[in-house]
Amino acid sequence: MFASTFGARFRTAGFSRRSVPADRIRLQWGWLLFALLVLLPLRPALADLMVAPTRIVFDKNQRTAQLDLINNGAEPATYRISLVNRRMSETGEFSAIDSPAPGEQFAGELLRYSPRQVVLAPGAGQVVRIMLRKPAGLAAGEYRSHLIFEKIAAAKGGTSIETQDAPAGEVSVQLTMLAGLSIPVIVRHGETAASVTLAGLELLKPVAGQAATLAFVLQRSGNRSVYGDLGATFTPQGGAAQEVGKAGGVAVYSPNPLRRVKLELKPQPGLVLARGTLRVTFRDRPEAGGKLLAEAAIELP
Repeated sequence: MFASTFGARFRTAGFSRRSVPADRIRLQWGWLLFALLVLLPLRPALADLMVAPTRIVFDKNQRTAQLDLINNGAEPATYRISLVNRRMSETGEFSAIDSPAPGEQFAGELLRYSPRQVVLAPGAGQVVRIMLRKPAGLAAGEYRSHLIFEKIAAAKGGTSIETQDAPAGEVSVQLTMLAGLSIPVIVRHGETAASVTLAGLELLKPVAGQAATLAFVLQRSGNRSVYGDLGATFTPQGGAAQEVGKAGGVAVYSPNPLRRVKLELKPQPGLVLARGTLRVTFRDRPEAGGKLLAEAAIELP
């Protein structure tokens, strides 16, 4: 997730408030905002906020959990905390949703958390406590929602988009764009299980100046998500296996049956991806034991 927090002042020199129609002024600001979003570089969303852990799973008899927040920036910051429901696409992008599709189960109604808003001084921390309440008769399966942390813009002392110091005949606008950082909160109830396979391996031809890419599909089945690390190795004929790519924390969320993945490969200098075996593995994360969940290979001519 990415965000950019910035203030920008624009003046429509030569346009009078009395002579320019309001809809034309709004059109001017719309084009200016579009230019900002396209041209200004973005920095990582909420780069000054540290959140640990970055994923919470309630399993078996667990009923409570906590998150640690730390303001790693140089200025005080205020964050609003809320629960949202999101759907993952086949390529891993998230979109906000209000109503569940068949098979989707939200965790929001099962969770209580506190506080809902925090103010953190530079270097200060805050614990967010989460409690799970399961109603009687809850169906077995996996339920998921996302906790989102939204940075609230600091007040600048103005009450209007037209600032106090704008010269006569000019309009001044303060624009602030903020985005949120989110983590999944997963509730597993009753008997849950999942399996995963790797299919459709294809080494894509690299575009000029770009790295080679391995495309494949993670296929999931069962009533829970899968989550782990990807690794790719290449074994040249008569040689030893060498790591050529990896990606950590890859999920296929229930009820999605698959996720299409493109893994960028970074072979060591001098290693040519030809006349050998390219293998990809999907494993549990190290803290979960690192168990091999799936693997597949292709022979490269």
